[in-house]
Amino acid sequence: MQPAHQGAPGLAHGGLLATALDETLGSLNWLLRTIAVTGRLETDFVRPVPVGTTLYLEAEVTAVAGRKIYSRATGRVGGPDGPVAVRAQALFIEVKVDHFVHHGRQEEIRAAMDDPDQIRRARAFEVNP
Repeated sequence: MQPAHQGAPGLAHGGLLATALDETLGSLNWLLRTIAVTGRLETDFVRPVPVGTTLYLEAEVTAVAGRKIYSRATGRVGGPDGPVAVRAQALFIEVKVDHFVHHGRQEEIRAAMDDPDQIRRARAFEVNP
C-alpha cells in the first residue's frame, strides 16, 4: 500500500481495505461463472494495517441460494498465517449483462458494442476479470 492510501498516519485507510475485500470476494463469482454485484458487504477491522504491509487475502463461497451468493474473506498481516487484520462477509446478487447495459454510461456501452473485435467487445462486459 502506498502512502496515498493511508487513513491515520502510517495506517491503511479502512475504505481501501474494504475495497480490496470486495474485489477479492467478487472474483469468486468469476470462478462460479456468474455475473453478480455486491448486495451487502460487512467488514470487521480487527487490527491496524500499516502502510507498506502486504495483506494476504483468502476468500470462499459459503452458500448459493438462487441468485444469492454468500461469501466471506479474511485479510492477514505478515503472511498467510499472520494475525487477522480484517474480515468480511458479503452477499452478491446474480445479474444478467443487461444490468450493466441498462445502468452503465451510454457512450461507453456504445463504444463497446461498436467494437468489431468480438473478444474485446465481450471483455468490456466482464465483471472482476
